[in-house]
Formats: sequence, C-alpha cells, structure tokens
Amino acid sequence: MTYSAIITDIEGTTTRISFVTEVLFPYARLHLAAFVRQHQQQPAVLAELTAVREQLQQPEADVEQCISALLSWLDADQKITPLKSLQGMIWQEGYQQGHFTGHLYPDAVAQLQTWQQRGIPLYIYSSGSVTAQQLLFKYSNAGDLTPLLSGYFDTRIGGKRDLASYQAILKQLQLPPAQVLFLSDVVAELDAARQAGMATVQLIREQQAASDHPVAENFYQIEV
Repeated sequence: MTYSAIITDIEGTTTRISFVTEVLFPYARLHLAAFVRQHQQQPAVLAELTAVREQLQQPEADVEQCISALLSWLDADQKITPLKSLQGMIWQEGYQQGHFTGHLYPDAVAQLQTWQQRGIPLYIYSSGSVTAQQLLFKYSNAGDLTPLLSGYFDTRIGGKRDLASYQAILKQLQLPPAQVLFLSDVVAELDAARQAGMATVQLIREQQAASDHPVAENFYQIEV
C-alpha cells in the first residue's frame, strides 16, 4: 500500500537504544544541575522550571528542589515534559560542542531518504522533546537529515501509549488513519496507534518479542 504519511519512533526504531541509555542520558545527568543553575534566568529554562513546580504542586519550590526532582525523574526514566525539554537543551550543547553525534541505523537513513524522494511526508513521534529529536537528526552520524522530515511530535501531544495521542496526531495531519503508517519497537505504542486506525509495523532490532503487528528487522523489510 502507498501511504500518505509515515510516522516513526526513534529509540529502538531508527536509533540504537544504547545510544540513548549509554550516551544521552548519562550526559544529561552529568550536566543537568550546573546547566539549570547557570541558565535559570533564561526564559526557556525559567518556563521549564515553572512547569516542574506545577508538576510538583509546589509553586514556591526553589531551584535546588527543582533540580532534585528533575534528577529523580531522570533516574526513574519518567517521561515528564519539562525534564525532556531541559534534556534537549543540554544535549544541544553536547551536539554543538562535538561531544557526540546522533546514532541512526544505516537502513533507517537509506529508507527515509527513499520514502522522502517518493514524496511521502515523514514525521517523528518520540517521548524525547521535539528539540532533542531535531538535534539527533541534525547532528546525526549520516549528516544533517532534518530536510527529510516534515514534522515532529513529542509528549506535549500526549503519552505514546495513549489512543488520544494518535487521534490528535491524525487531526493535525488531516489524513485518513489507514493512510498513515506508524513504526515503533514498543507493542503498547503500536496497539494505541492501531486503535486509532493507523497501519503499524513493529521493528525488532534487538531482543524484543514479536507481536500480532507486522514485524520487520530493519527498514528495508518495510513494504511501503
């Protein structure tokens, strides 16, 4: 089938999970406290600290309390929007200073390029912030791939395992659900997308168990 749009997850789908868990997360944890202290008066950081206080329901929480909460959320791998936004800001410095480049599987790069050349709009939906998504593709190991992408979605549109998130994405795309293909390695995300009417493919790159979704070991195996 020819799809009118393809939406892909990042971690475990376009990108090796260990890049996130062994490179990005430790870098953010190492630099988070100093970054927040240094930039706390900048509007973008101040806005996220306000969101942290709202999340904590502690409007008077000081910067150190916010940092403590952020670190605890990071250690628990919680998908909380202000944490993800601040991580993105920290990673931006890391990418720009050349401390690392974004990992993308070669098959993902090749097929995204092929699909884009065929005129299929490509989107990212990840629990990482839109900023973090853009950075990974801009500073990737295959160069700047942001021209391939038509848009990005993160947890601001909703949780990745929630039906309502995929319905909201479809509303933005203004496309019939069956004409949209969603790619992920996480079955619960694929289930939610399928509930919304999207076509799905599960990427099995490492040790994931297969499900009742169509499966592929790499992007070359995805029929589009």
